[in-house]
Amino acid sequence: MTLSEGWEMVVGLEVHTELKTRTKMFCGCPNEFGAPPNTHVCPVCLGLPGSLPVLNERAVELAMAIGLALHCTIAPSTFHRKNYFYPDMPKDFQISQYDRPINANGYLDLIDHSRVRIERAHLEEDTGKSTHLGGSGRLHGADHSLVDYNRSGVPLVEIVSAPDIRSSAQARDYASELRAILIATGASDGRMEEGSMRVDANVSVRRADAPFGTRCEIKNLNSLRSLQRAIDYEAARQVALLESGGVVRQETRHWDEARGVTATMRVKEEADDYRYFREPDLVDLAPDAAWVERVRSGLGPLPAERRAALLTLVGEVSEAQLDVVATVVDAGLDAIVRGAIERGVDPSLALSRAANELAPDQGSITREGFAETLLMEQRGDLSATQSKAVLATLVDTGGDPHAIAADRGFERLSSDSLEGVVGDIIDQHPDEWGRYREGDDKLAQFFVGLVMKATRGQADGKAVIAALSARRG
Repeated sequence: MTLSEGWEMVVGLEVHTELKTRTKMFCGCPNEFGAPPNTHVCPVCLGLPGSLPVLNERAVELAMAIGLALHCTIAPSTFHRKNYFYPDMPKDFQISQYDRPINANGYLDLIDHSRVRIERAHLEEDTGKSTHLGGSGRLHGADHSLVDYNRSGVPLVEIVSAPDIRSSAQARDYASELRAILIATGASDGRMEEGSMRVDANVSVRRADAPFGTRCEIKNLNSLRSLQRAIDYEAARQVALLESGGVVRQETRHWDEARGVTATMRVKEEADDYRYFREPDLVDLAPDAAWVERVRSGLGPLPAERRAALLTLVGEVSEAQLDVVATVVDAGLDAIVRGAIERGVDPSLALSRAANELAPDQGSITREGFAETLLMEQRGDLSATQSKAVLATLVDTGGDPHAIAADRGFERLSSDSLEGVVGDIIDQHPDEWGRYREGDDKLAQFFVGLVMKATRGQADGKAVIAALSARRG
């Protein structure tokens, strides 16, 4: 979205990611999504008097992995109590990191070569989950509320960007790239629909080169689409308010997905409102150099490196194909695509089939099965439709593509048979054929569809187009 002339949006993102640990941050309760409500709880994560937290070592390692992947400095850190009352925080405080985070001063380079600075990526515990029943689903107007404490105490890393983002599209690209990094490090599964990754967007607007304006925070955006829509709406709302002579109030806002608007939740708190003080039950966290290097050595290639490696093999690509490369890498399919290309599969075919037929999960298919299926398609032994059907079977059950093709009755259609079918279809549709011959090229797909139906998908679309062109003269 483009703002009114002379206005610029300024965006910073706070991304909360749940860590893929076996247990919670400070206790031995399982860290598991989808369990019956309030079944993964204990005195520690419920904050009962006398319970004492014990720091999860694996959570620290995953936090360091995130920091290293984001080029942060890993330093000694401390834990604080962040005091506030909500029903889903039974202790009435959250154990977090305040002025001394474990990761600070990093950056993330995006696909468009822009750079977003990372101010900090600190450890903290998650809250529980409140569900408001009746009315709009929000607290105000609800008939009653339920609280599930299973998520209370789950390990989190909060990644705070600098206000370097200047468009909703760039914000989406940043969140997408960050999600890919979190998955690649093994720190998170990145499932936004399950709350594993949630985004808060700090949005303000200003005249070009003016000081930053007053920001509003949009809480708990759980999809990339919602993130982009919410930022666009909020920036436009602030511009309209300022142009009408109003003043933007610093506040926390809720994104209403159904209505496509943000609404006030509460006046924005400052750090003083949380009354931070040192957590008395936890010692300082000071990873030594050897521990940091062990974590660094365990990091595999990150998405940017994997994209570069794949692009080296593929060669020059269009902007649209660059998006396909990103999709393939994000889905973890770059290795299977590289294997196919090395076997002689056309890079465009390998990328297209991987992105459209395998993503987001390659299931039971192997590198060999993927490459051989595409080679059969490339030779003309399978039509595009047949190739996709074989790939679907390989994803579901695995197996040998030649055997699958034989079992499905996929046989190469001879050129004589194809010519006969094309001729029959033309004879059955003389009006459409006349218009096609006179230059209505859109009708080519009409004839291709009829030929594919008549041959039960055995015809090759490119061969049909060639036959039509030959007859057209």
